[in-house]
Amino acid sequence: MTVDIRRGEVTAVVGGDGAGKTSLLGALAGRVPIADGTVTMPAKNDVGFQPSSSGVWRDLSVDENVEFVGSAYGMSSNVLADRRARLLGPAGLDGVGGRLGGQLSGGMRQKLGFCLAMLHQPQVLLLDEPSTGVDPVSRVELWRMVAEAAAAGTAVLMSTTYLDEAERAQRVLVLEDGGVLGLGTPDEVIASVPGSISAEPTRPGASSNRVWRRGNTFRTWDPDGPGNEDGELDLEDAVIALMLARNERLEAHGG
Repeated sequence: MTVDIRRGEVTAVVGGDGAGKTSLLGALAGRVPIADGTVTMPAKNDVGFQPSSSGVWRDLSVDENVEFVGSAYGMSSNVLADRRARLLGPAGLDGVGGRLGGQLSGGMRQKLGFCLAMLHQPQVLLLDEPSTGVDPVSRVELWRMVAEAAAAGTAVLMSTTYLDEAERAQRVLVLEDGGVLGLGTPDEVIASVPGSISAEPTRPGASSNRVWRRGNTFRTWDPDGPGNEDGELDLEDAVIALMLARNERLEAHGG
């Protein structure tokens, strides 16, 4: 696959379990070896990485986590104090400096992990599902932090299981089985769906792999349909249809 990460933008990586999201981020962070191809990234100190585990040391306090990461990047005490204030204050972590990482709530731990990844002001920020499993309020706060990082000029690549979240990104990368199903703005990915998708209140009579349920309605993908009008589809419908289209291509070729 060929993926470029642009400064000042958020690129969301989406796909099912085993699609390759974590492997891609790990390869870009230099933590996963690649069997073929090349990865061109800034110097290691210009890359920030937050793994899905949050990247927080649970047996260290919040302050000790910050000091440890700051020392690893050779940051002076003055610079570290400034970065701590700029990041932890808005994240709501300024008053919990003595609390152990393991004693933080899931949302607070993920926010601290984000702050640690951003501590050294990287050019590229890689986030592996930072909002998965956190409370709704923390999800909103994490997204605000991500958006502010991009607005400040950082190139952000983040994987997410929430497609409503991915729709806020400037670009979306859709993966399946290590391959690219779609790449572009959310509208471009939606427009790339072949055929059309219809919505009905009841399940169609005929059983079909092209039917799925969303809330109180059933969606049906017709690969030979005339297409949908702008605004009729969202990213979740588009990703499901793209995966179905891929599966049918593989079956047609005996894959």
